[in-house]
Amino acid sequence: MLHHDICILGAGPGGATAALHLANAGQLCLLLDRATFPRDKICGDALSGKVLSELKRIDETLPAQLNTSPAQVPSWGIDFFAPNGQKLAVPFKPQFNKATDRAAGHVAKRVDFDNFLIEEVRRRPGIDFRENVDVARTERTPEGWQLLDKAGREIATCRLLLVANGAQSEFARKVAGHALEPNHHCAGLRTYYQNVADLSPDNFIELHFIKEFLPGYLWIFPLPNGQANVGVGMLSKAVADKKVNLRQRLDEILTTHPALAPRFAQAERLGPVRGFGLPLGSKRRALSGAGYLLLGDAGSLIDPFSGEGISHAMVSGRHAAHWAAEAIKKADFTAGFLQNYDKAVYNRLGKELRLSRVMQRLLNFPSLFNFVANRAIKNPTLAETLSMMFLDLDLRERLRQPGFYFKLLFGGK
Repeated sequence: MLHHDICILGAGPGGATAALHLANAGQLCLLLDRATFPRDKICGDALSGKVLSELKRIDETLPAQLNTSPAQVPSWGIDFFAPNGQKLAVPFKPQFNKATDRAAGHVAKRVDFDNFLIEEVRRRPGIDFRENVDVARTERTPEGWQLLDKAGREIATCRLLLVANGAQSEFARKVAGHALEPNHHCAGLRTYYQNVADLSPDNFIELHFIKEFLPGYLWIFPLPNGQANVGVGMLSKAVADKKVNLRQRLDEILTTHPALAPRFAQAERLGPVRGFGLPLGSKRRALSGAGYLLLGDAGSLIDPFSGEGISHAMVSGRHAAHWAAEAIKKADFTAGFLQNYDKAVYNRLGKELRLSRVMQRLLNFPSLFNFVANRAIKNPTLAETLSMMFLDLDLRERLRQPGFYFKLLFGGK
């Protein structure tokens, strides 16, 4: 039988990041995943500047390693397309120079990025990493947790459980009480294409807010080898209320939209359209309880406006590692002590999640969204703020300044 002080369920970005930080601190852990890597994960595949910052915190060489990987393309900004068709180009860095600047973002398929992290995990002897292990049930014990397979056989025991097993986490639902709330959950579809016309030469990721599809949006993210990740997302409540068939709407948009149809006329779809659900961070939920911490998607930490979840999973993984080590040191696994983890995560992400929630609500008001997009073209403060939401620039200090909101609405630097 395996016994560890700390066990991590799920080896995606949140779980892998937690394991790597624990290893850096000299703390042994058991990392379990039901899959064998490399494995695919349905996602938009965009890696924001926050991801690069979190990689650097793990190991200073990791961002450079990612930058030279053939599995990614460097992305230099975002193209927002408002409901009126107005394009707002927001570079991650004003007046960037591709010859000398390091890219502030990347796009890489999750099968490749997650494996990039796992390869780092494999290099750490302090991480007991086990693949193809399906934890079907967890049982609370006086000493911590017992992990069981489908037949009820014990897989491992631990004192503290870090739950990073994704958006469909049974533990998050049954133990932590995270119910699926349609108003705080996004339904998404993703597929891959080859030869989409007129992709940005600077690999800007595209977010299209199409009037007839609001409050949903469509994305096009460029990938290596002339491929692109194409998908749609919409609040689950809106999907149900409007009886939207997302697969049908995706096909309709790509074949009939006046700006997009010509770009997809010669494009080839690679493989099936696959669906996924995103528990959004638009509502603050408990991230811990007696003997456990919730990380990433299992903690409903996805950005409600952009749908970005990788960096938030990695942020939560870093803080989970810190507070897990503290809990071991103090032998304190009570719900009260572990709430320090919740405070740390929301101290870092809370204000940004609230700002994203405001941006998400704009999608219900096309004319207001158009107004914001039009203003942003002439308003550097607003354009910078949109850009910063995708970078690792801490918005908290800026959001605390009363004058910021005046500039946001009325322009100025």
